[in-house]
Amino acid sequence: MSKLYLAGPDVFRPDALAWAARVVALCEECGHQALVPLDEARATAGDIYRNNLRLIAEADAVLANLNPFRGAEPDSGTCVEIGYALALGKPVVGYADDLRSLRERLRATGPGADGRYRDGAGNVVEDFGLPLNLMLAVPVQLVQGGIEAALAALGTG
Repeated sequence: MSKLYLAGPDVFRPDALAWAARVVALCEECGHQALVPLDEARATAGDIYRNNLRLIAEADAVLANLNPFRGAEPDSGTCVEIGYALALGKPVVGYADDLRSLRERLRATGPGADGRYRDGAGNVVEDFGLPLNLMLAVPVQLVQGGIEAALAALGTG
């Protein structure tokens, strides 16, 4: 049974405990132990940080929810967790509902005179045909769908 760290903003959902119970059961059905970073009410920010890093270090792989959270990009804490897992040499499977290119998802305009596409604020949008910033899209195995799709990508879903 491999250990899977479940990264993502799901821990902030109003139904986080019910969500956690569902994904723990789903992972167990697929032969995995889910490591869910649900925090104790009295934990400090430092405690949460250290505990999450400990769980990632214990994990065999990371499944990461990369759906937009509080904006157009994935949750920043999830991105840190992915970076840590990659630094430890752990495989990471990221999942999202929409894997169209950044240019499409952000409705970038262009190309301009400089040949680049820009978002609504005028910032350059990467145009590599990737669904996320290249620092996520290159090292992470991306799948479209939910955690079920991520488990299937591991060959166990």
